[in-house]
Amino acid sequence: MEGDDGDFPTEPSEHSNSQRGSVASSLTRAQDLLVYLASDSAVHLTLENLGCVNAQELGRNVREALNIPNSAVDVFAFWFCSPLLELQLKPKHQPYKLCRQWQDLLYRFTEAPAEDISQDEPSLVFKRNVFYPRSKELQIEDEGVLRLLYDEAKMNILEGRYPCDPEHWLTLGALSCAIELGNGLDDQAVTAAIREKKLCSFLPAHVALGGGGFLSTLRGRGGRHAEMEQNLLKEYRSVCSSSASSSSQEPTPLLHQYLRTCHTLPYYGCAFFMGEIDKPAQGLLHRGGRKAVNVGISLEGVYVMDVKEKHVLLGLKFSELSWDHSYPETEGDSHILWLEFDGEEAGVPVNKLLKIYSKQAELMSGLIEFCVELRSVSESAATGTDGEVTPSQAPSVQVEGSEKTRERRQGKLRRQNSVVCSRVHSLSTINYVDDGKEIKRLKPKRAASFFTRQAQPPTYSAVEVTESLE
Repeated sequence: MEGDDGDFPTEPSEHSNSQRGSVASSLTRAQDLLVYLASDSAVHLTLENLGCVNAQELGRNVREALNIPNSAVDVFAFWFCSPLLELQLKPKHQPYKLCRQWQDLLYRFTEAPAEDISQDEPSLVFKRNVFYPRSKELQIEDEGVLRLLYDEAKMNILEGRYPCDPEHWLTLGALSCAIELGNGLDDQAVTAAIREKKLCSFLPAHVALGGGGFLSTLRGRGGRHAEMEQNLLKEYRSVCSSSASSSSQEPTPLLHQYLRTCHTLPYYGCAFFMGEIDKPAQGLLHRGGRKAVNVGISLEGVYVMDVKEKHVLLGLKFSELSWDHSYPETEGDSHILWLEFDGEEAGVPVNKLLKIYSKQAELMSGLIEFCVELRSVSESAATGTDGEVTPSQAPSVQVEGSEKTRERRQGKLRRQNSVVCSRVHSLSTINYVDDGKEIKRLKPKRAASFFTRQAQPPTYSAVEVTESLE
């Protein structure tokens, strides 16, 4: 993931050297290149000297092919994506050469078996730049740019990467119907189109397909689908009536509304990483194990999400956390991203530490640090102080529109059982305070941070660790 000061490996490793040919042999001739979009369509380019083209130069070709205006140059970036790893490229990266180092990156940043690594091949994808501020999206009027953002947001909703509550995914599904089918169709036409395209084209897969076992599926799937179709149709009518002044031939207001609705999800625009956390000990034998999680990081904060249950486990703004990355001490140990935040234990304030096991911890830590720096520079620019990066280079993180209006709109989402709410009680964390001598479990007064890497400068001295947290 782009964001840290380091670069990906540039020298061949023992893992993949045998599978590489000479890059120089293909630098001069014209070659075909497919750049994929979130909609699964692709841009077909034929380029000279492909091996020497960097992401910045390639971006000009793709924008020209898609008729994207120069004003949107910062909206999108190139990503290498596969089932094993996703990385956003820096402008200076050369995609062709980096692709030939893909196996090195997989060995470095994944736990995948050697056989899977040898068969994995990334796709070059043109999608949202993680450093582009969401507040600027609603200022975009170009329909082509909005369509690309819409396609990506919809994909993340349908795949469950952006967990949301029923009233939320229902509104987004109805907006998708209006955008893709047209605004103002009669009930029969909409119902027929939904059945032809399938519910999973408009609603998250885990919602549309449901669960509950084989017998439950036989008994209830038909009735459940019929109910969801009716709910979707009812919401579609509501969307059409609220946008009656807009022509069905003018989708821009609907695209804006879709993105605005997605913006209420705190993890919109995140880069995602794979990891595991400890499960709380259960049963007589106190067995725990680990739970698979997605870690989303954006300009707004860090979000840990349950892969299976499709809900948030922990959401922290940068002002609410400290973090660090630790390397394995011995062979067989894991890379760990540590997140520290304020919490309570039996009504007593404590520091909580969450361990995220992942070989991508180094990438996550680097991205957090870079986002914190961007926020700091942006805030300095807003107050008129000097910074190292110009405002055009550092995305603004100001929230658009009325904050009170947004809070009211999020009211129903923020209910206690909302998928957006943190579930700190379900996490296995290390709780500690400093009594001046050693780390202990509880102490009435808030202690210092265990980490030196913090989003905000500490107003207290660092804790001196005298014994293992384990």
